[in-house]
Amino acid sequence: MLTEPRSGRLAAWGNALLAGLVSPDDAVLAAVGDDAVHRVAGLPGENGVVGLTLALGRLRALGVSGLRVALPAPGHPLGLSGPPDFNARALAAGEAVVCTGAAFGLVPEVSEAGPAGDVHVEVVWHVLPVREAPPADVPSLGEAERELAEALREATEVLSRLDVAGSGPVAAAAIDAYRARAERDGEVLAPGYPPRAARVLELAGRVGLLVSLAGERGHGGAVSASEMGARAEALRPVERTARRARVAAYNAVVEERERR
Repeated sequence: MLTEPRSGRLAAWGNALLAGLVSPDDAVLAAVGDDAVHRVAGLPGENGVVGLTLALGRLRALGVSGLRVALPAPGHPLGLSGPPDFNARALAAGEAVVCTGAAFGLVPEVSEAGPAGDVHVEVVWHVLPVREAPPADVPSLGEAERELAEALREATEVLSRLDVAGSGPVAAAAIDAYRARAERDGEVLAPGYPPRAARVLELAGRVGLLVSLAGERGHGGAVSASEMGARAEALRPVERTARRARVAAYNAVVEERERR
């Protein structure tokens, strides 16, 4: 929950490219981020693996008009619409990009190479057919923002009740560091996204950070396996709310376009 999902970067900057707001080079550079390279496999009309720039152009030629994010977890197929094979691949990866305008989805396969301290990350996006249907359990941006405000209060209360240090100075320091990192890294979303989407994404990151702190065995008085399980169970709805909000933020421009 603490790092931007690759599907989020690809969808956000892919949407900016499809809208004509950024150049292909800028979109690909932002989508790749700190990874060494991103490639695409299984693209209709192409043999083997191709570069991301060519793939985005080909997807647009195939009718893709927007990109949505899916962040599924066991028992929660968030953002998915089928078929089962695509859902299973997306669940194993923990994320996927679902196209609108053409029935394709992309699931990342991540590999690392190189010695410790100099690891290069390469990503291959596998193009698969998807079912054209409404994505599962994705809230509107307004719903997500309201749910997050409640989730933030709930997370703080749960951490305090379970005697987790994340409810106090540790959490405050971690959130301050998160905000500083976000400001240093600049714009998280891409051109074309409404300010509300960026605000929801930032708040979802803060909520996810609290959930992550609660999962660390070194914080607070609760350290036994049963107590760790109690933390996880109490915070599961909070974590789900944060994931739903992230998907709503990344999908905001597509949802707004479809409403119009």
